[in-house]
Amino acid sequence: MLDVERWAEIRKMLFVERLSIREIARRTGHDRKTVQRAIRSEVPPRYERAPSGSKLDPFKGEIDRLLRSDPRLPGTRVRELLATVGYSGGKTILDDYLRAARPRYLPRPRTFQRTIYRPGEILQVDLFALRRPVPVGFGQTRPGFAVLTTLGYSRAIAGALVFSKEPADVLGAICRGIWRLGGLPELVVSDREGALHAGGGRPTEPYACLLGGLAVGQRILEPRDAQAKGLIENRGRYLRSNFEPGRSFANELDRQEQLDRWCEEVNTRVHRTLRVRPLERLEDERRALRPLPERVPDTDRRLVTPVAPDPYVRFDRNDYSLDPRLVGERVEVRVSQREVTAVALSTGELCARHRRVFAGGLAFTDPGHQRALDELRGERKRHRDIDVERRLLERYDALIPA
Repeated sequence: MLDVERWAEIRKMLFVERLSIREIARRTGHDRKTVQRAIRSEVPPRYERAPSGSKLDPFKGEIDRLLRSDPRLPGTRVRELLATVGYSGGKTILDDYLRAARPRYLPRPRTFQRTIYRPGEILQVDLFALRRPVPVGFGQTRPGFAVLTTLGYSRAIAGALVFSKEPADVLGAICRGIWRLGGLPELVVSDREGALHAGGGRPTEPYACLLGGLAVGQRILEPRDAQAKGLIENRGRYLRSNFEPGRSFANELDRQEQLDRWCEEVNTRVHRTLRVRPLERLEDERRALRPLPERVPDTDRRLVTPVAPDPYVRFDRNDYSLDPRLVGERVEVRVSQREVTAVALSTGELCARHRRVFAGGLAFTDPGHQRALDELRGERKRHRDIDVERRLLERYDALIPA
């Protein structure tokens, strides 16, 4: 039988060199009928063996029965079960058959369509745990989270570093991202984060207050439905693979600054799907975004507490001093990402301002508070100094016999 190379040569001799069949047979040494068959055939010759059975054939019915009861049964376990009924074949032919047969018993796979976003339509919010703890000073580190806000049309991103998943931190990070991107979208899309989702697809009260203040809509995705985000979800993997490796950070402020620079750089890179730089699309999208309010919504933590005789307030494992002259009065403590402040409710007087520290187990005393405390202690000491009658020792000697 002719091979493919000789078949091609015979056809070239006839159609290109215009040789006769007799001459072709003479040059190639093949029979004239063989040459004629090669000329008439428009497809190359193929060697086909008659199908022969394999050691797996008698057990295919048993395999189908096992997959029908458990479509995700591992191949190793299938082979063990078949061995008990006499199967002695190899692993490769079994894996090949499982690969072809398993989809018949699995649920029908989900189909997708490409999603196209209008400028200013949606803003995606995602929260990712950082792989490495963040240095926070005082020789300590602390696990952190990155909150990424991504515009659907331009794919422009902004990021914020937080140290908890509490509403105040997450909502503050969302506001920071919206303000850096430069406008309000129609819809904010998020996962079912505890700070945002109250259950049943409804937002938590703090999240609803923020959405109402900004006058934007919201959509909370179904559980275990990361595919609904589309390729925007890849930003989290990109953060872990491109931002974190090979970088060192002095503290949380340095990490936030480097995260901001990285987001700005990513916005200038050509997006793999869009084939354009997000920064170029962001200019068009900002014209469709609604203007930002004059003031950023207040997402700080607030708590009201009386000033204790030990004039400190504890927050996030740290103690911050309060004005000791306000002991017994109620103060409102306000905690932002940068500072801790306290205001006396009776007078509106500012009675504390501290830089917020994310390390733990520390106490911070304002020098002014320490001076006031020293003055109060001095006054109490002076009030305790009273005149005491003094008697001569001879009088005691006379009363006590020797």
